[in-house]
Amino acid sequence: MPLGVLLRPRTAALLLLLGAVLTVGGALFFEHVLGYVPCKLCLTERVPYYLTLPLAAAAALLPRRASRLTLGLIALILLYGAGVGVYHAGAEWGFWPGPADCGGGSAAAADINDFLKDLAVKQPVDCTKAAWIFLGLSLAGWNAVIAASLAAFAGLAALSRQPSTGPHQPGR
Repeated sequence: MPLGVLLRPRTAALLLLLGAVLTVGGALFFEHVLGYVPCKLCLTERVPYYLTLPLAAAAALLPRRASRLTLGLIALILLYGAGVGVYHAGAEWGFWPGPADCGGGSAAAADINDFLKDLAVKQPVDCTKAAWIFLGLSLAGWNAVIAASLAAFAGLAALSRQPSTGPHQPGR
């Protein structure tokens, strides 16, 4: 498929929606299937994708100009997400300190007794320790790459002046 077709607002919005779904789905897979407990920064890194989901869905339905503006907003949100990923990965590699208040994202206890038992045995997840590394990058590093790539794509689509997809779609 030619790049021009991919940069059409509706197509780009749907691809961004798919990218956000796959990224969040991957994070949830690691958490709920493989048992990795996310740290505070891991949870923060998901927020841009959670914002991208409804915005990309809306951009796919909006008129061309509003869609392009929404794609620009998505690009900025995902750029922020890439920055959080770089910060987190840098803290994991010891390039700079991580947040002092970083703790785990484990499930809430059912009652106060379970909570007190959990406090005695569970250690909070440390934001400066990579739980998993693939091809030299941690999950935070991969998040930075994915968010930056999606941000660049959203920005290109927002700035692209592709022709409309057909006469049946005025303003697209």
